[in-house]
Amino acid sequence: MFHQDSRTYIADLHLHSRYAYATSKNMTLESLAAWARVKGIDLLSSADFTHPVWRRELEDKLVPVSPGLYRFGGVSFVLGTEVSCVYKQGGRSRRVHMLLFAPGFATVDRLRAAFSDAGAKLESDGRPTLRMSARDLTALALDIDPQCMVIPAHVWTPWFGLFGSKSGFDHLEECFLDMAPQIHAIETGLSSDPAMNWNIQGLGDRSIVSFSDAHSAPKLGRELTVFDGDLGYGELADALRYCRVAYSVEFYPEEGKYHHSGHRKCGVSHSPEDTARIGQRCPVCNRPLTLGVLHRISGLSDGEESSHRDAGGFVQNQEGFPPFIRLVPLIEVIAETMGLGPASKRVEREYSRIIGELESELNVLAWAGEADLVTVAGETLARNILKARVGEVMVEPGYDGLYGKVSVAG
Repeated sequence: MFHQDSRTYIADLHLHSRYAYATSKNMTLESLAAWARVKGIDLLSSADFTHPVWRRELEDKLVPVSPGLYRFGGVSFVLGTEVSCVYKQGGRSRRVHMLLFAPGFATVDRLRAAFSDAGAKLESDGRPTLRMSARDLTALALDIDPQCMVIPAHVWTPWFGLFGSKSGFDHLEECFLDMAPQIHAIETGLSSDPAMNWNIQGLGDRSIVSFSDAHSAPKLGRELTVFDGDLGYGELADALRYCRVAYSVEFYPEEGKYHHSGHRKCGVSHSPEDTARIGQRCPVCNRPLTLGVLHRISGLSDGEESSHRDAGGFVQNQEGFPPFIRLVPLIEVIAETMGLGPASKRVEREYSRIIGELESELNVLAWAGEADLVTVAGETLARNILKARVGEVMVEPGYDGLYGKVSVAG
């Protein structure tokens, strides 16, 4: 039912180049395109278009194919970046990360000039820091070009999310004020999935999208959104505005770095129930806990949305929200099955061999039938892939910047 067809395309629109802080030096266009093909991705963000060196490389290498849409290495691109808005509002310091998309290089250059005039140091980081509010960024971008698109990034991340516990807001409208109607989508982030966002006030009529936030090319596609419609910049804008999401592919949210509340230094991890019982301070050192995504969602949600998982692993509901599937990255499933680390050469060779036989990682994880998986991957690995697909996993939740652990073997 959910296989890709001519009416859908697979997109990962949050990633970074080698010019962003704490990213791999191999985040080149060549590497991004090659890994997109491995993962089965049709559309990528260019990432980091404000950085002067990367911006020149993008224009030199990307081939325009239609207004706002480019091609390189057999993969389509739109011009996008992430920016960090750091400001004060409501008597509090706010730090909100935003995804920003532009329909062409002329618009990119006008945005870059405006950011420079506002004091941003564009050459220092592919994700620039802007001393302006999320509301003012949105107004500025749309004033420069009404075809720009703005999406709040990883909205639940404690320090840099719209709803984050450290510097976020309780309502989208509180953050964006009169610009709120111009926000047509939010990004879930790795520590939440769509179902966790369905009952949050103000999100019911907005697209809920998921992307990888990849800082290295192999992390591309760990979260994806599949859109209905033709591939194009204007078509993407319409898909976001009118909620034309076919489905999304999700990390198990427990594996995200901020799912539970906790204190990493002391090894303390709390569920919302634990925090309610014990309090918001570390029971070991008495420092404040980093309040996690699950804690924030439980405090802002109007209740739980009824949903069910179908035989193919897709989570569906009765209210018309797009379905989604939770998956474990193939390299992790292979590594666990073989009892080796993900960076092992044997694991990497097995990964490449399976992808070569079954077209793409997404096809292996979400679509390939059991018979094909057994033929190519063997019975044990095939069984573990299928277990991950339908939710038969054990998870140790992540907290305070520490990734969780998902286990499918056993």
